[in-house]
Amino acid sequence: MRSGAKVAIAGGVFVVVAGGVAYGGYTLVGGDGGSGSTQSRTQNAPARTGPLSADEIKETSTAFLQAWAKGDTAAAGALTNNQSVAATALTGYRDDAHITDVVVTPGTPSGAVVPYTVKAQVSFEGKTAPLSYASQLTVVRGQSTFKPLVDWQPAVLHPQLKAGEHLVTGGAANPEIEAVDYKDRPLTKEKYPSLGAILDGLREKYGAKVNGTAGIELQIKGANTPARTLITLQKGSPGKLKTTLDADVQAAAENAVKRFGESSVVAVKPSTGEIRAVADNRTDAFPASLQGRVAPGSTMKIVTAAMLIEKGQVSADQPAECPSSVVWQGVTFHNLDNFSLTDQPFSKSFAKSCNTAFIKKVDDVKDNGALGRVASSYFGIGQDWKVGVPSFDGSVPASEGAETAAAYIGQGKVQMSPLDMASIAATAQSGRFRQPVIVPQSLDGRALAQASPLPAGIDAQLRKMMHLTATASYGTATQAMSGVHGDKGAKTGSAEKDGQNKSDSWFAAYSDDLAAAGLVQSGGHGGDAAGPIVAQVLRAG
Repeated sequence: MRSGAKVAIAGGVFVVVAGGVAYGGYTLVGGDGGSGSTQSRTQNAPARTGPLSADEIKETSTAFLQAWAKGDTAAAGALTNNQSVAATALTGYRDDAHITDVVVTPGTPSGAVVPYTVKAQVSFEGKTAPLSYASQLTVVRGQSTFKPLVDWQPAVLHPQLKAGEHLVTGGAANPEIEAVDYKDRPLTKEKYPSLGAILDGLREKYGAKVNGTAGIELQIKGANTPARTLITLQKGSPGKLKTTLDADVQAAAENAVKRFGESSVVAVKPSTGEIRAVADNRTDAFPASLQGRVAPGSTMKIVTAAMLIEKGQVSADQPAECPSSVVWQGVTFHNLDNFSLTDQPFSKSFAKSCNTAFIKKVDDVKDNGALGRVASSYFGIGQDWKVGVPSFDGSVPASEGAETAAAYIGQGKVQMSPLDMASIAATAQSGRFRQPVIVPQSLDGRALAQASPLPAGIDAQLRKMMHLTATASYGTATQAMSGVHGDKGAKTGSAEKDGQNKSDSWFAAYSDDLAAAGLVQSGGHGGDAAGPIVAQVLRAG
């Protein structure tokens, strides 16, 4: 097809318009000036192998786009490498999404990739709205037939479609919400991009509970994802949903994660468990802030220290061995740059993040399940949190062998999200676990996870050690926390991961009645990347 050609349905007859000349039926102008049926040429030509030619790419993509625009779902599906799935999706595009008057404008191919724009109408129960977007397809050679075929992906129909999702037009299942922060200030996706998926999830779960009325919408729906609205044909009336978020802290979090790619941060109010901010800056759009499952590195030493103090193995003011390295069950563990401490209190080992001071206590504890028990019973980890939106509440499974030692320093099988680490910092600050929530419990009466208060002696020592980490000249968090005021404490972490050249950067901290944790994947040391992000959020509180 020549540049600028349009595939359309006009007056019930499929036409191709190129350079102002219309050709009826399926007839196209070939690249060599001849004409003929693209579909019949493709079917009758001998099977080719090797790289696709420009003619094959053009003819296959053109035929597919023609069939799609005409509504011939069987013919369009047959031109893909997943015929039945494609035909079903194309049929749904017409019958379930109620999209009509489709006009497709191909762009200039780039190799096997063919861009195009789509303009159409969405019509439902007398309501109509225009629809326009750009997408692209890729032509590949069939694995068995060797014929050129469109590589079927959901994004061929619409660029926002993912596997398992489809387009539907109709009365929205849930009314829109007018989300506000705890001070009644509006929260929108446009102003706070990180809240996009969260607001969609809140609408799906609570839209019907806040007295709104549903409108007519074109939505993306999937079995495992919240519905997302593309076009509103008829507005409903949104219901007001008050969240626990703080617009000021959320704005700071949105700006903070812009400093580094693949970064996330969460802020929690220790005295209540209310989530004040959630932000992500990731290429995959995954909400790692709430749902990430990543080794937390040395930020886990907050929990490990609590366990060792409970077991009577360490005390903040008592000396602790901190050699440059230690061997446990055949595995050698090192401190950063192989530093060591002699005749220094455990609080300094904590503040300088001495790995060996923790690992040397594994034999003395003699309980591979102790760390998980303390994480659950005092910090609420692994207790099925009902935050209000999907979240991961951490995992500290029992371990064997060298993995037990690795768990003490936040490696091995231990997994956390920034939400989990923010909650752990909040528990250390306040002395007791309060399950994080993003909407008040009173909205639906859901049961929240519970945990025992930290014994007073343990809590006081944790706060002292975290304060030194954030303020002492030798503390690994001191530089990042230098501009944070108030009663403050912190813990840095870095977690090595297979396949990464740099470790993940972690930082968990608090200042007065605000705690936060940040993660920058492949960010390096905790104080270098995650630290500045968390500090920026804490300053906003």
